[in-house]
Amino acid sequence: MNQIKIGAFLKSLRKEKEISQEELAEKFGVSSRSVSRWENGNTMPDISILVELADYYDVDIRELLNGERKNENMNEDMKETLTMVADYAEKQKKQAIIRAAILFGLEMICCGYTLGAATLVLKSNGEISAGFAVVPMFITFFFSILLMINAKEYISKLPKKD
Repeated sequence: MNQIKIGAFLKSLRKEKEISQEELAEKFGVSSRSVSRWENGNTMPDISILVELADYYDVDIRELLNGERKNENMNEDMKETLTMVADYAEKQKKQAIIRAAILFGLEMICCGYTLGAATLVLKSNGEISAGFAVVPMFITFFFSILLMINAKEYISKLPKKD
């Protein structure tokens, strides 16, 4: 327990209420010198007065003993930030899945075209150039590489488990 911190907190609470040490002392039946000692961190109020002070200032007794307010706004801000991060991660995941589906679809189309073209080249007895089947084969290979890069990028962004 940091008495100086608690005292500063008591002083700030009193100033928020816009009352003097004398007015506070009168309200709680103590001397203004006692209030001054509380606020300077020299002494602590009795437990009964501490409870009454918490009620008067509309703060939790734990807040008085910690010498600061629980920052609910900070907790809300933290929650909002974490929600935004989770939404962003979910959006990235969906984008990676969509890219993967598109690349896989293009790869399958090219693969089918390659197989069809290769069949035609083989049946043509040399009348159709082998390049007719080789070009879509390279395009299929290209889409396969893009699919692997997409997967690697997505996997690299996943949290590491130790």
